[in-house]
Amino acid sequence: MIEKISKAAVLDFHLALRFSVASEYAQFYLYAKQRQKGYDGMGELATIKEEFRDVFDKVIEYCKEKEYISEVMAYDIDLIADEVKRL
Repeated sequence: MIEKISKAAVLDFHLALRFSVASEYAQFYLYAKQRQKGYDGMGELATIKEEFRDVFDKVIEYCKEKEYISEVMAYDIDLIADEVKRL
């Protein structure tokens, strides 16, 4: 799914902007997740994760409207963050 979105973003400026923001959120989330120790910061990490999910949901919604991707089933936001990081 991430590969399809990133390929479509090359040709769609609005998608590229949305995907860029989602990439920044993914990086911030992964950094916060790495730095989190035990229960310290769990609330902040959960908030960052939800913010990332909200931003990524908007990317998916836009892609579905433009028919870049078909219906999306449930996804693991942690795996999405890892995939975005690899790009």
